[in-house]
Order: sequence, then structure tokens, then C-alpha cells
Amino acid sequence: MIGKSLAGAAVVALAGVAIRDLTQKKHALKRNFPVIANFRYMLESIGPELRQYIITSNDAERPFSRDQRSWVYASSKKENNYFGFGTDNDVEHAEGYPIVKHRTFSTSAPSTAVAHGKHDDVVRLPAAKVLGGPRGRTHAFRPTSVVNVSAMSFGSLSAPAIEALNRGVALAGAMHNTGEGGLSDHHRKGGDLILQIGTAYFGCRDAQGRFDLAKLKDLVQSAPVKAIEIKLSQGAKPGLGGLLPAAKITEEISRIRSIPMGEDCASPSRHAEFHSVDSMLDFVELIASETGLPVGIKSAVGEQEIWTELAERMADRSRGVDFITIDGGEGGTGAAPLVFSDSVALPFRVGFARVYSTFARAGLTDDVTFIGGGKLGVPDNALVAFALGADMVNVAREAMFALGCIQAQECHTDHCPTGVATQNPWLVRGLDPTLKSVRVANYLTTLRRDLLQVSEACGVAHPGLIDADAVEFLHGNRRGVPLREVYDYEPGWGTLGPDLAAEITRIMSPESDHVSEAPASPTATG
Repeated sequence: MIGKSLAGAAVVALAGVAIRDLTQKKHALKRNFPVIANFRYMLESIGPELRQYIITSNDAERPFSRDQRSWVYASSKKENNYFGFGTDNDVEHAEGYPIVKHRTFSTSAPSTAVAHGKHDDVVRLPAAKVLGGPRGRTHAFRPTSVVNVSAMSFGSLSAPAIEALNRGVALAGAMHNTGEGGLSDHHRKGGDLILQIGTAYFGCRDAQGRFDLAKLKDLVQSAPVKAIEIKLSQGAKPGLGGLLPAAKITEEISRIRSIPMGEDCASPSRHAEFHSVDSMLDFVELIASETGLPVGIKSAVGEQEIWTELAERMADRSRGVDFITIDGGEGGTGAAPLVFSDSVALPFRVGFARVYSTFARAGLTDDVTFIGGGKLGVPDNALVAFALGADMVNVAREAMFALGCIQAQECHTDHCPTGVATQNPWLVRGLDPTLKSVRVANYLTTLRRDLLQVSEACGVAHPGLIDADAVEFLHGNRRGVPLREVYDYEPGWGTLGPDLAAEITRIMSPESDHVSEAPASPTATG
């Protein structure tokens, strides 16, 4: 009897769907093929999941392959992150596949952790350059980690996600970029911060939306802000502004961003406080002199003129940025129009090489800390970045994986199933910041360890000493082309000057106590 009732209900339900499909006019497919056409839309809605778990090979997915994600997941849980039976990558036929060249002999002494194969040890890996040192900033410092968490704003990410990232960098001895959305309470969980200032000046703006220096100084003094980054553009949507609808502005967001309730808030595509390289440098020096902090810029790479002029104006060393963060066009945690994600801004390697080359020709590379972003949170991509001349790398989506992101690609819908990129209370409740902070720390420290292991395989004591001759790009089985040749690097480009190289080699020597040891290895269950 129950079976007949269920069958009858199913028939009635299908009949209802059929009537709805036949009478609606929005979808021709449903009108022509009632009921069964709905399966097409259902399969389309779970397409990313089908491709992720069933269809594609381990190295075929985009933007991150299953192998790359598995490495992050295992590293964040301190599980075995080795891979057996050889590489899944098609190295025999791939064009532009990077190969790092190891050395048989070297005078560089390996670190204790690497030499003894202690994979659980948290190795120290400070930056090779003092941030703000060349410009004599009052609060210049040597970053204790070459790997740090990139700009992801509260609002784009959930409160527990931001909290977990901040607690994680505190455990790992790294830094956390606030993103342009302002410095929230969730950023104040013990981790050192890089405060990002975007075009809307969130958190340091007056009632008319103009930059407010006094508010910036108060904000900096209220939190462990180590540096300030002025965002010119980002890889996901370079040259594009944004609009935060009034409906999405909560009391918390209103307070953090210094914006009114009940009104749409626009983020312009360009800054109002400066309009040229010359006025931008004045703005940089103003902030640096008033706060004492290192000040840098972040940008995706498009036209070249800005970089040429910036290097020219910095040549007399009277004004200058302390660091330059280059974001690749393939990067981006934020939602953006497809054409911007796909076709605006150069990918990291091409864009970074052009900017670095400009400063190398001017003899300024030792005066600037170069930071890379855009899929650099996996060791091979990061190593190529260091060979190109990067001093540090920022990680964003890879840190999201450590938080539990499954690459569902629902970031723009507010339906992120793991509670990372959503404000939905029901979804957010599933993310435990205490547990996830440990996983973020584990991931960061494991990436540092792997970078050091490969550096020492190349015969140097630090990834900053890997140069443009240490990497080749394969053209199938035919030939390998040195990175230096691919990007037209001159001898000496891509590595540190003699004084910086000698200093970081001394710091990394087993006997050195110049930089304090990294924090104890974080642990957790679950």
C-alpha cells in the first residue's frame, strides 16, 4: 500500500513538472523536452564536481590540478604528501614545462632538518632582504618567512576563514595581508599584518570617501601592522572597480570599512589621491614618513610605461617604493567578469619578468623587495618565481585549500559549501577556525621546507639564491631552454647582489643565530 502511494506521488510530481515545463517560455529546451531536460541543467550545475572527482586526470584540472590540491591537503594535515610511481605530468610532450636543475657538488652546507630528513621540523626561511631597509624606514624589518598569505578581504571570505588565516600565520611566523576590505576584528588574532589600501580607502577614509591620514595612523597603531601595500590592481580584475550593494553592508562591514549603512558603496577603478607615478611616489613617502612603516605597491602587469617611469624616478634614490607585489593574471580569489579573468593582465611569469628586467637595467633590484602572487603556493611555481627574482611569494587560493576549500568555484554565489568564501551563517558554521588555523600553519611551514630542500638540491642555502640558470623550460623531448634565455635575462639578473647573498648565506648557516628559530611545529587532531 505504501509503495503504491509513493508511486502515485511520484507520478503526480512528474506530471506537475511536465505541466510547468510545457507552459513556461523561459527555456526552449524544457518546453520541447519536458521533465527530461531538467537533468541537463542538473548535470550542468554539478559539472565542476563531476570533472573534479570522476572525469579528469590527476594533472588536468584547472585552475589547480588534483595533484596540486592533494599536496596542499596532505601538507596541511601533516599527512604523507609524497607521490608514488612517478609524475602524472606529461613531461615527454609538454611545451614550457619547468625543470629545476640540481647540482651534484656544492659548498653550501645543508640545514639539519633537510640533511636528516626530518619532514616534521619547521625550518626557518627568512627573507633575504630587509623590508624598508634601503629607504631607511623607521620600522624596517626582515620578514621571518618568504611565504605569506595574500590579500583576501573580510566580506569576500567569511569571518572564521579570516580568523583561521590570521591564527595560522601567527603559528607559522608568517604575515597576513588584510586585503582592501579593511582591517577587521578577525584580523586581530595574533598574526602580523600587511595593511592593504585600495581605491576606496576602506578603514582610512572620511565621510566623503577621501583618504584620511589620521585614520590610517590610528588604524596602524591599533594592530600589529608591519607594512602597508597600496593596491593599484589585482590579477582577477585589473583596471576594474567594484560595487558593494547596500543590501550586503552589515553593521560590522560598515564599521570596518568606514562606509554608511543603506547606501551602495563604489570602489573606483583608480586612486583619487594620485594620478601619476610622480604623485604616487609622493603619496608613498607621505605614508612612510607618517607611519614609519615600509610602503609598497601591488599591481597586475599591463602597459609597461608605469614601470619604466617608476624605475627612472627611483634612480636618484630620493623617493621610492619599498616593495613591489606583482600579481599574475592567472591569479584571483575574487569574482570577476570572465573577460577580465581570462584576458586582462599578463600571467605572472611574463609580467614579473618585464617588471624585474626594468629595475635590473636601472641597477635597482637590491633596493626593492619583489613579491610574487598568482598560483605560487605550490613548490614548482614558487621556485620559478624565485629564479625570476622574487624575494617572497604570497599564497591565496592554496591557503584556502588548507582551510578546506574544495575548488567548487562557487565563490561568487555566496554558496561556498565549505564556509570559506561566503557570509551564509549556515555554511559558515562548518568552518572551525581553531582547527583550520593549524592546517594553514602546517601548509605554510611545509611549503617553506620544500623550498629549502630544492634550494639545497640546487647547491644554494636559500631560494633567493636560485638564479635564472637553475631552471629550464622543456619543449617536449626535443630540447630545454634556460629560463634566462626565455625571458632575455642578462648575467646576474634573477639573484641577489653579492652583499645580500653573503648575508643570507650567513643567516642560513647551521651555526647562525642571527634570526631566531621558527616557532614550534603546530599540531592538532582531526
